[in-house]
Formats: sequence, structure tokens, C-alpha cells
Amino acid sequence: MTIKIDALDSALLAELASDPRAPILELAQRLGIARNTVQARMKRLEASGVVRGYPPNIDLQAVGFAVHALLGIELDQNKMDSIVEALRAFPHVLEVHATTGRADLLVRIAAQSQQDLLEIIQRVHAIHGVKHTETMLALATPIEYRSLPLVEHLTKGSGM
Repeated sequence: MTIKIDALDSALLAELASDPRAPILELAQRLGIARNTVQARMKRLEASGVVRGYPPNIDLQAVGFAVHALLGIELDQNKMDSIVEALRAFPHVLEVHATTGRADLLVRIAAQSQQDLLEIIQRVHAIHGVKHTETMLALATPIEYRSLPLVEHLTKGSGM
């Protein structure tokens, strides 16, 4: 379901991104709008699924997971669901994307060391239906996952 968002929604999302624990009243004051307006907007954004939650943004390197990799997996097409379920059981798997091209799945992995990464890859290879993998080590992450610039672009010029 697609919902229409405006500049006020965008501003509210930006405030929440910078301070997810901000109270409703404080958000209203920052945005110069009524508390009830913030509550209504938040309820609408949450009910529509635009806002899926408020998890903390964890620095994985700070907790010992300094090795990040992207793993392209070529697989038996009729085994995709079972392979995805097997990957879901790996705590090191951060996200999985079904893709086009040679790799059927693109898996983002965090590991504590290269040896740890090797062991994870070997476990992936042991999943029934995995044919081939290609590993790319992330040397740096100059742009972390983000969505606000796209939301701001979408609502540019809609006024507040």
C-alpha cells in the first residue's frame, strides 16, 4: 500500500531519525505544530507501515563485528524458500535480497574476523540447494543505509 506523504511528514520523520526517543510534545515544539497533529501523523505513519519501528542503530564494529561482507548466492531455484529460511537462522546475516543476474540472493553478513566469515560461508555452502557463492569484502561504508534523503526528495516542494 502506498500512501502520500508531505513535507510535514518528512520533517517529522527527520526529527525521529535524529532523535527516536523524543517525546511527542518535544517533536511538536520543534516542528511548531500542535501535539495532536504530531500524534495523528505518527499514528497514520505507523498504521500504514511507513514507520516500521524504532530500533536502536547499533555500531556493529563497536561490539566486535568489524568484518562485513556481501555474499552472492547462486542456488537451485526451487530451493529458494528453504535457503532463505536457513539463512534467517544465522545471526550474522543482516539482510537478504532476492536479485537478478548471476547471484539469486545477495546476503549482507557481519563477522568478528576473517576466520569467522570463512566459517559462516562454509555453513552457507552446506545448505541444501546452494550451488555457488561469491564473497565481496566491504572495506568501508561511506554511505550507510538511509531512507530520509529519498523521503525528502519525494516531498520537496509540497510545503509544510
